[in-house]
Formats: sequence, structure tokens, C-alpha cells
Amino acid sequence: MYLKRKFSVTLCIVGLTGICIAATSPGAKDNGYKNLKVLPKNISKKKLQEIMIDDFEDGLGVNCGFCHAEQKGSHKLDYASDEKPEKEIARVMMRMTGKLNKNYFQTGHAMIGDSTLIVTCSTCHRGQPRPDADNIK
Repeated sequence: MYLKRKFSVTLCIVGLTGICIAATSPGAKDNGYKNLKVLPKNISKKKLQEIMIDDFEDGLGVNCGFCHAEQKGSHKLDYASDEKPEKEIARVMMRMTGKLNKNYFQTGHAMIGDSTLIVTCSTCHRGQPRPDADNIK
């Protein structure tokens, strides 16, 4: 009887400790980014900047305003807005390159910006906003 009670008390203490730890542990850090549909919701600022600069700015030769609309009454960009169709085109292209890399080059679930990718924005765009159809073979 004594061992049963001791076991029950120990089990309750362990269980409550686990619940307390889980309740106080920080969850996924909210990075403040809104409207991420292809990129992970918990992407770091550093990784997002790498993707935007290395893949989009360098790969397509464009700046942020190419895909992101300006805020109403301001010259600041509204990164969450879907007003410009180029933003949805970029999402489609990210999904496409992801599928190409996964299906034909066995890269698993590699995300844009990952060094394991074979097909990237630059593969077709070569620093131009729109790929030259003559160069795609």
C-alpha cells in the first residue's frame, strides 16, 4: 500500500513538473512577418533577407518594389500586401523550383535559399526580371 501511494505521488509530481515546463517554455518566436504562404512562418530575419537578396535581387536583378506594393499614402513598402501580381508569381516560381529539385534532383524538402538546390531563380532568370526564352533549353 505504501509503495503504491509513493509511486502515485511521484508520478503526479513528475507529471505536474512536465506540465509546468511545457507551459513556461517559449513557443515559436513570432517574427512579426505577415502573409507568408510559401516560406516558413518562423523564418529568421537573417534567412529571409538572404532569400530576398541572394535569390530575388541577384537572381532576377530586381529590388523589393518589384513584388511588394507601396503603402497607401507613403513610399514605404507594404510587405504583407498581395496587391502586385508579381508577388503571387514569385510564390508559384518558388513552389515550381521546389518541386523540380525534389522530384528530379532528390533534394528532399529543400527551401529556396538552401545551398542544396540545383534549380534556382538564376537558373532561368540569369539576373533578369523575365527569363529569355531563347536561353531556356
